[in-house]
Amino acid sequence: MAAVYKSLSKSSSKDITSSSENGIKKNKQRVLILSSRGVTYRHRHLLNDLYTLLPHSRKDAKLDTKTKLYQLNELAELYNCNNVFFFEARKGKDLYLWMSKAPNGPTVKMHMQNLHTMEELHFTGNCLKGSRPILSFDASFDKAPYLLVIKELLLHIFGVPKGARKTKPFVDHVMGFTLADGKIWIRCYQINETEPSKLKAPDTDEGEMAVDGEGKKGKGKRGMETDISLVEIGPRFVLTPIVVLEGSFGGPVIYENKEFVSPNQVRSEIRLSKAGRYNRRSEQGVERKVKKGELGLRSEGGRMKEKSELDDSVLFA
Repeated sequence: MAAVYKSLSKSSSKDITSSSENGIKKNKQRVLILSSRGVTYRHRHLLNDLYTLLPHSRKDAKLDTKTKLYQLNELAELYNCNNVFFFEARKGKDLYLWMSKAPNGPTVKMHMQNLHTMEELHFTGNCLKGSRPILSFDASFDKAPYLLVIKELLLHIFGVPKGARKTKPFVDHVMGFTLADGKIWIRCYQINETEPSKLKAPDTDEGEMAVDGEGKKGKGKRGMETDISLVEIGPRFVLTPIVVLEGSFGGPVIYENKEFVSPNQVRSEIRLSKAGRYNRRSEQGVERKVKKGELGLRSEGGRMKEKSELDDSVLFA
């Protein structure tokens, strides 16, 4: 027991001294990624792509319920996670994204559209597995309070903390968050550095070197200028904010998007328009039959055409 007490006291004293010496609060973020039942293979592949991009995340099995989402707080506490990234599938077509800060909130519900996985895109970009990204946000995120809440949640979920598990001390890709048409467009790019070619260009002087690419110039390890460009990696998807809740998967509504139209309503309107076209065609057919009957042009039904005095059946009766 004495040996155990000594080892514990040494470790605690080391932690206290290190924290006091640095004076910097550690960024401890862990993300729980899971989905509901009913997801398609594309949704599942997108979830796997995001799991590989976030080394500080923990993937769990599918959640059976879609109504008792407060159970996700207990799961996050069980796996020692303070962020929840939940995919909710509806009718095998629609995908909704829940982002929450467990256990106290806030929570954002979004509709995911135009999603494309890495396997579908076949981009040439590539990044090291476990590397940390640079998060690039549009300036429009600072214009509205609910956008600031969404920006903070995206920072906590996609921002890989330094020294997290399975991370590598490299920064080689950029995640861009752009706000346009009331939607958030998310892209992922590789930071590509290439040394300028030593071949002389035909139009340049003898003292100038030709430079390939049109990216920005930076300095490499040897002090030489390098061309920096961005190559897209994937995945890519678009998020439409629906509602922002104060608590974690509950609580009062902070923001609600009045302009959002659910995909169910869109599909019902399409079906009603098709049904309206069919009804109009059937009514036109009935009107045509009635008109032919009134003119006596139908062999069955309607008013028979009156026989004229010069008809053969009247003259030779």
